[in-house]
Parts: sequence; structure tokens; C-alpha cells
Amino acid sequence: MTRNTLTTDLLLAGGALGLSVAAQADVIGDSKASLELRNFYMNRDFRQSTAPQAKAEEWAQGFLLKLESGFTEGRLGVGLDALGLLGVKLDSGSGRSGTQLLKQDRETREAQDEYGELGLTAKLRTSRTLLKLGTLQPRLPSVAYNDGRLLPQTFRGMHLSSQEIDGLVLDAGRLTQVNQRNSSDYEDMTLSNGSAGAIGITSRKASDAFNFGGLTYQWNGNLASAYHYGELEDLYRQHLFNLSYNLPLSPLQSLKAEVRLASARDAGSSNVDNDAYGAMLTYRHGAHTLAAAFQRMAGDTGYAYIAGSDPFLFNYVQFGDFANRDERSWQLRYDFDFAALGVPGLTFMTRYLSGGEIDLGTARPEGEEWERNTDLAYVFQGGPLKNLGVKWRNATVRTRHFGNDLDDNRLIISYSLPLW
Repeated sequence: MTRNTLTTDLLLAGGALGLSVAAQADVIGDSKASLELRNFYMNRDFRQSTAPQAKAEEWAQGFLLKLESGFTEGRLGVGLDALGLLGVKLDSGSGRSGTQLLKQDRETREAQDEYGELGLTAKLRTSRTLLKLGTLQPRLPSVAYNDGRLLPQTFRGMHLSSQEIDGLVLDAGRLTQVNQRNSSDYEDMTLSNGSAGAIGITSRKASDAFNFGGLTYQWNGNLASAYHYGELEDLYRQHLFNLSYNLPLSPLQSLKAEVRLASARDAGSSNVDNDAYGAMLTYRHGAHTLAAAFQRMAGDTGYAYIAGSDPFLFNYVQFGDFANRDERSWQLRYDFDFAALGVPGLTFMTRYLSGGEIDLGTARPEGEEWERNTDLAYVFQGGPLKNLGVKWRNATVRTRHFGNDLDDNRLIISYSLPLW
């Protein structure tokens, strides 16, 4: 057991002890629990003849149990949350594993029958400030957990969030380890190194500390801005800015504009050198939403972020992030809500992205890529199947001079059950 793990366990034990000693009605009365059942089928067909396998195809069942306590009474409230995750193999096989739905054996690379995690989080609250210690799922520009497979990615560490000033949210914390979405083991964090065949981040060093901080301010009902900082010790330091403005045009129409800037540099043991620029314009008219985005990378490498997490990019989508060295990309997206046609719960999304001018190095032509995504989802609104969701996700990816060509299909059936 590492020193960081021991410290976390002691803090959690202290939080649990505080609950047992000072347990009050608010701890139980304000608690809530839910169980999500997630059935996930995924088929990824590799289109190039040089691919090591023709396809990756797996089917699995996930169980996600979330328990959130209330807080003890008094100036300092204490609480404890728990997260239970279990993934079970339903179908896989030799030459078909690797969808990241299931944990793989380190030697044979075959999918294991099951994997899981039990995470505990101690909570301390005073006024409008909350400190969490233990298992975390941050959703910030500097670091955001990934929930794109059977089970979500989790981190271990501490996160302080404060809203003492109206309109202002302050965040600060430190992460020490990560448990990837297809793993049951916590490990040190590494850097995402970009698409196959592109000039990526060369460091393979792992770090046991990610420090973050930031502030978000809501100037009024329409305008918001934020600055965040992230540092993966010894690997990179990153500054992130974003500004968004939402303009209501009528009761049925609105226009939203958002700009994002990020700048990352080496922190001692990597070649990180990246500036990222992005802008998105979204127009909504009733059930219709149309959006367009542009994204540009500059510097000696692509965008820097913790491997496995969600980067703060407009063009990070089902498969690609369009964040390679010098890449310029654009996106066009359309959403429709069928509630306008009398079918509440049914939604549709389609988008197309194209990227080019990717620097692949001396004597190599510039890389190009495009991706098309389609989502069709329905959530039952009532009756015995209420909260049952069915989603089909499709992606088509094609590249030129680098990367992988593939067709990707996912069928996800989920059911959320409030326990209390």
C-alpha cells in the first residue's frame, strides 16, 4: 500500500467515524441511492488491410450503484458517499477483444469475465464550500472523467469547491491516481499521445500528482467566463480560458457563442508544446439545434491531457479529438427533439467533422481525417418501462496518410432505478 493510498484511507476512515459518532437525521433523511443497469454492445470494424485484427466486438453488462449521504448538523457537516461498479462479460473472444468495454488480461489480452471497483468519498461542508476526499469524478476544463464505455473512469484525490460569492465558483484540488474505464486497478497518470502515426507527445513517464485550480464567473444570465489551470507533475502545465454568451432571440429561439483557448508547456519530462483555439456557434429554434465549430492546434505537439480522460475540446467526439500537431478542423452538427412531434424522449443527433494540415514530419505529406457520427436515443417516459433508455451510436472514420479507418456501432440499453 502506497503512502498516498494509506493517507486517503485514513481520511475516509475519519469521515466514517465522524458519521458514526455524529449521525443525525439529516445524514439519513437527505441521503439518496440509485442503481443503473447498463447493457453495452460494441462493434468496431477496422477497414485497412494492415490492421492487426479485422474487428473488435464485445457485449457486456454493467452495474453502477451510487450512494450519497446527507450531512451531519452543525457548522461543519460531514458525509460519506459510495460508488460500486461491476462489469460482467457477456460475449467476447480471441481476436475480437479490445473495445475497452472489458478489462483485458495483461499477458493474453483476452477479456476477463468480470471487473469492478468500490470507491468511498468523505465529504466536509461548511456554508457553501465543499471538500471531497477519496474517489472522485471531476468535470472541469482541466480534467474531466470519461464515461464513454461500460463503466466510468474514476480518480483518487481531493477536490475543494466553493460558491461563497454569488455567481463565482472556485475549484482546487489534487489527484493522485486514476482507474481507467476498463480497469479495476488504480495507477499513476500518463499523457495521451495523439493519433496513431501522427507526431505525438513522446514522454511515457507516469505522474502521481495532477494539481488543478480555477474559477468560473456568471456575469449575468447570459454571459459566463472561466479560467482553469492544470499541472500533471513533471509532464505539463496548462492554462485554459473560455467565454460563453447565450442570446435569447424569442421564446423558441436562441443563439449561443463560446470561445475556448488552452496553452500547455513541458513541465520537465515531456515535449509538450501546444496552443489550442476553438469556437462554436449554436442556433436553437424549437426542436431544432444547429451548431458549427472550428478548432486549431499550434505548436510542436498536439493537445495535452490525461490519458483516458475527456479533453476540453469542441471537436472531441465519439472516436477522434482532432487535436494532432498543427491540425485545423471544423464541425457541423444537427440535433432534433421529437417531443415537438408528440414523441417525448426520442432524440436524434448527427454531425460531421473534417480535419487537415496535420504535420506528420519531414518528407511526409500532411495528414487528413474526417468523422461522421449519428445518435438515435429513446427514454421511456412512463409505465413499467419508465427510465429505460435505448441508444444507438454510429461512427464512420476515415484518414489519409496516418491513423485508422473504421466503422463503429454501439447499442446501449440503460435503466436507472432510484432506490430511495
